[in-house]
Amino acid sequence: MIGLGTLINTGAIIVGGLLGMLIGRALKEKIQDGLIKACGVATMFISIAGALEGMLELTDGQLVSGKGLMIVLCLTIGTLIGELIDLEDGFERFGEWLKKKTGNAKDARFVDAFVTTSLTVCIGAMAIVGSIQDGLLGDYSTLAIKAVLDFIILIVLASSLGKGSIFSAIPVFVIQGGMTLLARFISPIFSDSAISNISMIGSILIFCVGINLVWGKKVRVANMLPALVLAVVFAFLPWF
Repeated sequence: MIGLGTLINTGAIIVGGLLGMLIGRALKEKIQDGLIKACGVATMFISIAGALEGMLELTDGQLVSGKGLMIVLCLTIGTLIGELIDLEDGFERFGEWLKKKTGNAKDARFVDAFVTTSLTVCIGAMAIVGSIQDGLLGDYSTLAIKAVLDFIILIVLASSLGKGSIFSAIPVFVIQGGMTLLARFISPIFSDSAISNISMIGSILIFCVGINLVWGKKVRVANMLPALVLAVVFAFLPWF
């Protein structure tokens, strides 16, 4: 059974997206563009903080950075895998299918809005931790907090990118719902170290989403998603 947390999160995305659409219709294109860039800058700064939290630790009263090699290997190998199987193209083809099936064939921004928003709300440790908590303990508090954050994100993105953002509810429902259903089987894999690595690598990927919001599509972020899987693998390697 799909957890209550996933249902709350999915509903928050839909409601936030619809509210964003109403706001967006009242805004001029120039203001919408300004909102996109502002959201991109905010996303980058938040993601930088998340990445540094995983990289820095206090040793003998001094901040020491680490995990640099792991980051390089996760991102390069993960991106290589993603480029070979071309996950970005899969996301875009699904977005194109949704655009046609939902009667939005004339919406030039639909696919970009869907892909950008989906990556923003799906990547991160909260989705994994919250889904497992919901599945094992019936505790949906983490996903409820994520729902509030996603609600705000969708208001901003939907008002500036358009209705494609609302359909990011689909991957959230499928991914988080799937993890909730499989919680008993996957929970041993997601140790504290694995969650920490996912949070750090996920923050870096979200930073790339911010780059795309500010400067247009510069980074094929979906093709970097395998880096998240490698982040879990590295958590079980003793020399990392």
